[in-house]
Amino acid sequence: MRRILGLIALLVVILFGLSFALLNAHTVSVDYYFGELSLPLSLLLVFMLIIGAAVGILASLSMVLSRANQARKLRKQLFNTEREVNQLRRLPLKDKL
Repeated sequence: MRRILGLIALLVVILFGLSFALLNAHTVSVDYYFGELSLPLSLLLVFMLIIGAAVGILASLSMVLSRANQARKLRKQLFNTEREVNQLRRLPLKDKL
């Protein structure tokens, strides 16, 4: 059932994308430093979406890497602490008289 709902959702997104592309098929001109480019508006918007997602991923990459490094350090600390607890449990108990 979940797979069918996912497939239906994918088809709905594809249909919306196709209708968006058909409604925005006129050509726009983009001026940039090295020249000029003429593309359909829908294609230009898709390119800008991809570029924006890539910039967002690159911007958050340092935070993700620092969190991964912190998680690695905490796992190592946990391993060492568990090893120390296991060693302490193996020590014989001394009775006080």
